[in-house]
Amino acid sequence: METWRVIATALLAAAGLPLVLVVMAKVRDRTQSSGQVALGGVVTFTLLVVVGVLMLTVLPGLATWLLVAAVAAAVSVMLLAS
Repeated sequence: METWRVIATALLAAAGLPLVLVVMAKVRDRTQSSGQVALGGVVTFTLLVVVGVLMLTVLPGLATWLLVAAVAAAVSVMLLAS
């Protein structure tokens, strides 16, 4: 694995974990159901893991860095809007 792939995946994980928490909080605010909160967290975390594995293995450089930027921007907007 190239070093840039590992760095990009680490940045995705650093931005993705707060994203999971924000998604869980948004689901809690909307549904007040702990089952739905857990499901939202599991789905978001699973998507992050799948994207991380794809970034480590097969995605081209441009797509990898665009995904990192998109997740970081989404987390920033969600945290500022809260």
